[in-house]
Amino acid sequence: MSTSTTSPDATTGRRPPGEQPAALRTSRILFVVLAAQLMAVIDLNIVNVAAPTIELDLHTSGADLQLIVAGYVITYAMTLITGARLGDRVGHGRAFRAGLILFTVSSLACGLAQSSGQLIAFRLVQGVGAGVMMPQVMSLIQRNFTGHARAKALGMYSAAVALGAVIGQVAGGALVSANLFGSTWRPIFLLNVPIGVVLLVVALLWLPADRGEANRKLDPAGVVTLSGAVLAIVLPLVLGHEENWPLWCWLSLGGGFVLLAIFVAVERQVALRGGSPLVAGRVIRAPGMIAGGATVLLTMLGFGGFLFTLTLYLQGALHVRPFEAGLLFAPAALGTTITSLNWQRLPKRWHRSLVPVGLIGSVVTYALFASIVSGGHRNVPLVIIDLFALGLCFGISYSPVIGMSLSNVPVADAADASGVVITLLQLGQVLGVSILGTVYLTLATHHLPAAAAAITFVAVAGFTLVAAATGAALVRRPRV
Repeated sequence: MSTSTTSPDATTGRRPPGEQPAALRTSRILFVVLAAQLMAVIDLNIVNVAAPTIELDLHTSGADLQLIVAGYVITYAMTLITGARLGDRVGHGRAFRAGLILFTVSSLACGLAQSSGQLIAFRLVQGVGAGVMMPQVMSLIQRNFTGHARAKALGMYSAAVALGAVIGQVAGGALVSANLFGSTWRPIFLLNVPIGVVLLVVALLWLPADRGEANRKLDPAGVVTLSGAVLAIVLPLVLGHEENWPLWCWLSLGGGFVLLAIFVAVERQVALRGGSPLVAGRVIRAPGMIAGGATVLLTMLGFGGFLFTLTLYLQGALHVRPFEAGLLFAPAALGTTITSLNWQRLPKRWHRSLVPVGLIGSVVTYALFASIVSGGHRNVPLVIIDLFALGLCFGISYSPVIGMSLSNVPVADAADASGVVITLLQLGQVLGVSILGTVYLTLATHHLPAAAAAITFVAVAGFTLVAAATGAALVRRPRV
């Protein structure tokens, strides 16, 4: 679908009644989906700051608190690819609105929860709502934007992801500290309700009234095996450190990879029978998809692990208040926003090199962080400069890699490909928090927190260096 402006009537010079300029229509679509994207990403991060208050108010156990924080991530990751197929089947606008309704209603339920069990259950439902809603964001961008307009829209998508992470930290600290009407942590969920209602109204008015493709079946066997694999892998990664890595965690991880192998076999059989596999082989084989997906996974592993570790170090070792810690991440968000929205202005011959160049720059900033914290001092000006530089490098690499990963996927497979990329993005964040968070927390029990943070940041740089190598494969890939 093109973004070119609709031509006026040749005789009158006017547009047909009710017809909108394409630029206005696509701008409205982008506003709705990115606002929802921002809300969902904020919810991934906002609960981290409020967790201690929730623990005191609901008298939760450590495991329950972990599920309150991570239950959303678990069902979110499980639902993404299935949510993408649902959008193909019933229409992306319909699926978006259905996910938004579920997300908004469950947010209200979370804010009114009276026990940790209730809050866990509603957080799981909230994750399902986000998992149905979010794949439609990328699919609607893919289907309604082309060329430079698509690159710009994907840049804004990347900026929303980065801003959501920072706003979640800041808003969580601000809302908990404000203690509105004695409600302590509850506004972090209740705030979603009026926002969700407004977005639902404008989504009904502005999103395309597509009816989907009834022949795109849901592939029940693929849904069961893939969802089971994601759950088996993500659950122990989320709870492993809190539970001290018992045997069930390792068995679950092994079982998850077995289920992934079964999923691949199931999908091949579905394709051979002429069905609609949940993830078609042609999506994975699309030029740049494997290298791009690996780059997204490794980039988010490093970035997510860095943000989590730095938060632990600031609040745990340096005793920085949550609100102040959140504000400290603002330079990174600013840098990411600048480059995410403006990298297309650079000469076109440079675009293919931005991914490895930006990731190498990120490696340098992570290494500098290791040097800064190794002394255990608060060098705030240098931290701010380095965070801003990290944001610049992250934005200039992350935005192009999304577009390059999806650029050769047929429009008919846009939803499936979007689901795969977003799942890899979320899985990368989960892996970063679990692997690098565990590294930091384990080292901090035997060494000074500053030394533990420095070693962890070196590990972050190592993962990002590998991401730069896979990103370079995108540059070497011949143009299609």
